[in-house]
Amino acid sequence: MLDPRIYRTGLIVVVLAVIVFAFSLQGQQSGLSTTLTPDAFNGLNAYRDMNSLPHSRPAGSAADFAIADQVYGRLKDDNFSVSRQMFRAATPTGKHPLENVIGVRTGLRPGTIVVVAHRDATSSPATAEASGTGVLLDLARVLSGETLNHTVALASTSGSAGAAQLIRALPGPIDAVLVLGDVAGARVRKPVVVPWSDGELVAPPMLRRTVGSALSTQAGLSAGGTSLAGQFLHLAFPFTVAEQAPFGSSGIPAVLLSASGERTPDAHARVNRTQITHFGSAALEVVSALDVGPRVPAPSAYVLLGGNVVPAWAIRLLVFALILPVLGATIDGFARARRRGHPVGQWVVWVLEGAVPFVLGLAVILAAKAAGWLGMAPPSPAAPGAIPIHGGGAALLAVLAFVVIGSFALLRRVLTPGVKASGNPGASAALLLVLCALTMVIWVSNPFAAAMLVPALHLWLWVTAPEVRMHPAIRLVLLVAGLAPLVIGVAYYMVTLGYGPIDLAWTVVLMVAGGHVGVLAALEWSVALGCALSIGAIGAWTVRRAQPLEQTPVTVRGPITYAGPGSLGGTKSALRR
Repeated sequence: MLDPRIYRTGLIVVVLAVIVFAFSLQGQQSGLSTTLTPDAFNGLNAYRDMNSLPHSRPAGSAADFAIADQVYGRLKDDNFSVSRQMFRAATPTGKHPLENVIGVRTGLRPGTIVVVAHRDATSSPATAEASGTGVLLDLARVLSGETLNHTVALASTSGSAGAAQLIRALPGPIDAVLVLGDVAGARVRKPVVVPWSDGELVAPPMLRRTVGSALSTQAGLSAGGTSLAGQFLHLAFPFTVAEQAPFGSSGIPAVLLSASGERTPDAHARVNRTQITHFGSAALEVVSALDVGPRVPAPSAYVLLGGNVVPAWAIRLLVFALILPVLGATIDGFARARRRGHPVGQWVVWVLEGAVPFVLGLAVILAAKAAGWLGMAPPSPAAPGAIPIHGGGAALLAVLAFVVIGSFALLRRVLTPGVKASGNPGASAALLLVLCALTMVIWVSNPFAAAMLVPALHLWLWVTAPEVRMHPAIRLVLLVAGLAPLVIGVAYYMVTLGYGPIDLAWTVVLMVAGGHVGVLAALEWSVALGCALSIGAIGAWTVRRAQPLEQTPVTVRGPITYAGPGSLGGTKSALRR
């Protein structure tokens, strides 16, 4: 029931969208600079403070509170107005009272520049993670004698919820936030400047280039960047484990400065004094540049392409144009199937049944959260190993696997109708209708996530078309290629953030239970996986049904033997009466 003419006509819209996309490219805003040389920063002091912190300092522990008291006293001695922010939040060892320490020096003009460093660690000795606190303390010493244009706030946070809680206590309006991660690690993993948030908002290019320029000047390092595919994945599936994330999601420009890049540094990562000196000087230069420069723009959704900024509206338009050819062909195929009496409604139910195992898995996670079996479920993604899989967690993963796999075995209707579905115009129309509708729903809220389904739309359109004949191997390639963006996304985060398969599965469970992945989004992607299961059933039965061409004997004689008139027989009209 596929009309290639409608599909080809829809591609004209894609060409027009590509032209608009090309004209939407914008130049990046230049970074801020300062004429002051940050020679006042003392790397030796920061290095000593880093090594003086206790090796074992879980969030909410006695050591954590002792460090908070030390930071409070040092900021007080450096003439900062210091306050404590007490709150209660989940930690790997349960819910505990936690504390943020905030030191403020008031400037001459409105606006606040914030420098953040967390002091807790889930492992030991985690010296590299303590380097941010060492730099923070020496920044306080340097800034104590400066006359500032903007208010500067230095904050020491604790726990994964510390940064989110900190937003409520900072004096506004906030111009920019610099988060100090691993600033002493001997091994550098790019990007060193990380702009991602918990949502679709990305730190503005002005702030990124300001930090990158200071890093180049003081440390001789380039900030590095993320590939175009990596940028799309970060915006389609927001996933970051650093403290800049909640600031960006709240509309506050924020970046992470870390030698370990997006990863949490290894507990036994090597550190050196030269590195902490360079990174500390870069941090001081950033604060000076922000203090004398104009206001930093708010974060927004965009990607960088060839040094240019591509705004979100251009990507939204391009993704919509890519959906249109398949949507037009699908609507036409649905109308043709209905006119010829092929049922479609029952096949829509069949496609949606494919999502049942994943929906049941979601229900198990939510039930485990309500029953308290999960223990800690933070509102943001946890770093690998930050929340170890306890006995209850391992049992929950086993139950999830049993429920999902068992559902596949029980829901035989998902697989057995594949015999009738393969080559059935009603089944093909139903599958494409569900997939197109799902893609449009996701496109409304997140065009980057919808772009992940565009390859499946175009490739599976030909896999399901009953009148399109192709070799089974080609059909299998198209089927697998449609799933490539999701597979690449999983592999990207495993490599970038250092997750193993079990760690990633456990983190996803915690993200769903903690609310980082909403129930609606989980249901949407359950339906997407159900569509993949349905087309897999169609493809499997199509391949099984395909028969090799029969080898018929040659009956036409060649040039050596006689092949004259009558050799091939005659038609009825040519016979004598």
